[in-house]
Amino acid sequence: MKILVCGGAGFIGSAFIRNFLKNNTDSKLTNLDLLVIGSNLENLNDVANNPNYLFIKDDIRNESVIDNLVKESNVVVNFAAESHVDRSIANPKPFLETNVLGTFSILEATRKHDKKFIHVSTDEVYGDALGQSSFTEDSPINPSNPYAATKASADNLVASYHRTYGIDCITTRCTNNFGPYQFPEKLIPKTIIRSIKDLKVPLYGDGKQIRSWIYVYDHISAIEQLISRGKSGQVYNITAYEEITNKTIVEKILGLLDKSSDLIEYVNDRPGHDKRYSINCSKIQNDIGWTSQYNFDDALEQTVNWYLDNKSWWEPLVDEKALHPQPWTLS
Repeated sequence: MKILVCGGAGFIGSAFIRNFLKNNTDSKLTNLDLLVIGSNLENLNDVANNPNYLFIKDDIRNESVIDNLVKESNVVVNFAAESHVDRSIANPKPFLETNVLGTFSILEATRKHDKKFIHVSTDEVYGDALGQSSFTEDSPINPSNPYAATKASADNLVASYHRTYGIDCITTRCTNNFGPYQFPEKLIPKTIIRSIKDLKVPLYGDGKQIRSWIYVYDHISAIEQLISRGKSGQVYNITAYEEITNKTIVEKILGLLDKSSDLIEYVNDRPGHDKRYSINCSKIQNDIGWTSQYNFDDALEQTVNWYLDNKSWWEPLVDEKALHPQPWTLS
């Protein structure tokens, strides 16, 4: 198999590449990444010299490059996305360009060359689940912020290309990921790093926003199984059913680091903040038999220990923008 991964130097994409090459020693994998914020080739040091791995620095919107790479591949998996809600509030334009126009570029190439396309989306396209049951794949899309809106737009593009052109595609919508190599701007690594440095840990509003969490290696195992066993044209939710408030997450991390809860600092809530994300993933369980394997507390402890043991990875990435309590206020 020849697989093209777009955005493979980011947190989830690099985890997928490391795992895929380990499990598929006869396959070839090309990683296309522009190396913008959140991408880091050090995430892929373990596979950099693998003869089955090739890295290309370029933009998924570069239609000629995408066309040639898709033509030579069997499957395309797209992780490439602007993904931080706070930055999308500060400046939505890059999210529109990458998440919508980038997906369009890939769709055109997969349509032209009749290739399989795995479109990696997010549960945030469903919007706020407060007071509702968990969203299924048939729930209406109702995004609350520019990031989620651009991902929802891309989802609709993919669905339209399947219906209109018959392309072989699958869309995944996963809950919040965590684990090693996650960029410091996200809640869990930001909390770990600020706690290590004895800096105040910001919590939006009252900290009672509920998110569903999944260890990144559970997420990528689902994607790998969907490549061979998922049904074309379908959307699959992916979750480990771990619904936890942001405040509880922070308290767990502080406990693991033996830090005082006095480090918690409540800050102004971000605009349009969803109170709860919640999805049901019985479809992927029934269709391909996938279930999550990692216990949340064990995985969180492993993650905290990884950041403690790998300061040389995250210290060069830590600056004011990555650790700022309210990134949308930065120019």
